[in-house]
Amino acid sequence: MLYKNSPDEPATVVCYDPKRKHLQEITNMFHIHLPFQVASYTPSFFSLGDVAKGEQIFSSVYIVCRALDSMTRSVKKSSSEAVIDHFTVVFQWKSWITSNLTSLRFLKSVKMRKTDSSTSSPATSDPAETKKLLDKLVVLKLNGGLGTTMGCTGPKSVIEVRSGFTFLDLIVAQIQNLNTKYGCNVPLVLMNSFNTHDDTMKIVELYAKADVKVHIFNQSQYPRLVAEDFTPFPCKGQPGKDGWYPPGHGDVFPSLMNSGKLDAFIAEGKEYVFVANSDNLGAIVDLSTLEILNHLIQNKNEYCMEVTPKTLADVKGGTLISYDGKVQLLEIAQVPDAHVNEFKSIEKFKIFNTNNLWVNLKAIKRLVEADALKMEIIPNPKEVNGVKVLQLETAAGAAIRFFDNAIGVNVPRSRFLPVKATSDLLLVQSDLYTLADGNVSRNTARSNPVNPSIELGPEFKKVSNFLSRFKSIPSIIGLDSLVVSGDVWFGANIVLKGKVKIAAKEGVKLEIPDGAVIENKEINGPEGLSG
Repeated sequence: MLYKNSPDEPATVVCYDPKRKHLQEITNMFHIHLPFQVASYTPSFFSLGDVAKGEQIFSSVYIVCRALDSMTRSVKKSSSEAVIDHFTVVFQWKSWITSNLTSLRFLKSVKMRKTDSSTSSPATSDPAETKKLLDKLVVLKLNGGLGTTMGCTGPKSVIEVRSGFTFLDLIVAQIQNLNTKYGCNVPLVLMNSFNTHDDTMKIVELYAKADVKVHIFNQSQYPRLVAEDFTPFPCKGQPGKDGWYPPGHGDVFPSLMNSGKLDAFIAEGKEYVFVANSDNLGAIVDLSTLEILNHLIQNKNEYCMEVTPKTLADVKGGTLISYDGKVQLLEIAQVPDAHVNEFKSIEKFKIFNTNNLWVNLKAIKRLVEADALKMEIIPNPKEVNGVKVLQLETAAGAAIRFFDNAIGVNVPRSRFLPVKATSDLLLVQSDLYTLADGNVSRNTARSNPVNPSIELGPEFKKVSNFLSRFKSIPSIIGLDSLVVSGDVWFGANIVLKGKVKIAAKEGVKLEIPDGAVIENKEINGPEGLSG
């Protein structure tokens, strides 16, 4: 698989050979500098080309195409006026691949598109065309998770994340804004688990008057297996909820089909479903992302996975690989312990799966009816009531290899803004982000493109404790990193800048006063606040 994060970055091909249990890489030996930059929010598409079959040792591979002189001249003349549909370059790879790899796919040409404020896609410039596109879309949010890791009961999607609005509030507001503005009918679908269904049904009643039709269905529930002898846990005297589990979001495709809603949406003329985690505030549908939908329709791509450049904060995220002639998703749980560090390398694997997926509805129906979605099983060990159990799960991203003409799209980091812990809540509730029409957007006042790293101690783990320890959320526009440990309490109107570390001594309550400005400082007690 070849991918590029930017047009002037060396291309990289990576592959994983499960038979040999190791990760390998073909790295571009030729630095290509292209005379233009892709606009910051324009996705760069990559797909898979021809298959090179057989047992081979590749000493070097050349992919040679010629760039049009007229295109080159137009770029040199005015890069802001040029709309680049195709560019082709010469890549040279030196291979460390040993024999016995049965197949490997190479990207024969890379399609990139450049847009700027003076040019816009036909898919988004005409309101009528925008409505036509939106009317082909269904938005599905994965809503099976509980908020227990953040000290909450019930569905995680009902946690208040910004200005009193919950995840679900924001999702409904986003889609309502589209439906109202363009006169379209984009439905919202929630896939619940047996853990979240009852509470979600009550909450959805609050949106009865919204300009959004909300559909709900439950995913499957499977019995946990006792690790010792692989017998179903309910057979061991656990007939209640503790004996069962939702089998991961890979279950979304058969469950959508079994609910009857898939056939109903196809009958209404819907063509694609956008699937995303309910706690990912960046997974919105707006005019920029309609570029993706338009591309899929025009090119008959049945499946698209949004990926984004990996940082040190994302080393556990699943990545795309090429094996056995197919693009596949590799999760950290599938990697042998001896090679986990290789998997985590941001030099070797530079992208990761955001779990934002675009999938053709008719293709889902075809594959589910044929029982063709044989995703890899991921064992997830747990301990319930003192008993070691196994959950056998699948990931929706792993379905990519079963769909025709599947592609990935490299999207900006803004498309991935999950809230997994209270440290993430601090980010999205601060002045680092703004809220409009249900969309949480990065504040343009921050010049650093990277978010500050935030580590909060166990005293802040539960949402209720987190909120009680802040009179108001500090300003962190100029913050690089924050580490807080111990019994620390924050006053109102505090400003944090640079690298800040605050640690209360054991058994001592440390209060940060109202209006404090702390910049590049380590504070271990009240004396550290002076000066």
